[in-house]
Amino acid sequence: MPNDQLLETILSSARAYSGSFLNIDQLDVELPNGHRAVREVLRHPGAVAIIAVDRDNRVLLVQQYRTALERITLEIPAGKLEPGEDCLACAKRELAEETGYTAHEMRYLAPIAIAAGYSDEIIHLFLATNLEAGEANPDEDEFVACQWMLLEDLIDDVLDGKVEDSKTVIAALLCDAISRRL
Repeated sequence: MPNDQLLETILSSARAYSGSFLNIDQLDVELPNGHRAVREVLRHPGAVAIIAVDRDNRVLLVQQYRTALERITLEIPAGKLEPGEDCLACAKRELAEETGYTAHEMRYLAPIAIAAGYSDEIIHLFLATNLEAGEANPDEDEFVACQWMLLEDLIDDVLDGKVEDSKTVIAALLCDAISRRL
C-alpha cells in the first residue's frame, strides 16, 4: 500500500524533446514538504522481452550491437510495443522476428520498470516454451545473432557480471527461481 505522504503533485508539464518513438517531458512538481522541483521524464511506449527456454533447459539469446554502450551485448529477445498492440501479440511477433522461433506456450512473468527514476518505460516479461524453429525476419535496421546457452551457465554469467542487460538479468533470475519451485 503506497504511503500518500510520499506523493508528488505535478503542477505543469512541457514536452522538451520529441523523437521518433521517445519523448522527454519536463515536469514541475510540488514535493510532499511543499517545495517545488523539476523532473525530467523519458516517455517510452513500453516493450516486451521473452525468455525462451527449450526442453534441454537452454535459453535463446541474441547478440546485438548497442550504440549507447558502444559494444555488443547478450540479451533475451525483446522489442517495443506498437500503439495499441497487445503485449502477448507483441511478444510472439518479436520472438519470431528476431529469432525465427515460435512458442506454443507463452506465460506472462512480470512487468519491469527499467529506470523508474527518470523513465515511464515498462517491459512486460514473458516465458516462452515448447519452441518451434522457423526463419527469422528482423527489422531492416536490426542485426542480431542468436545463440543458445544453458540456463545454469546464463545464471553464472549474470552472477559473474558478464551479462549486464537488465531485462536479461531479471528474466534469467526469475526463470531460475521458477525452475527451483517446480
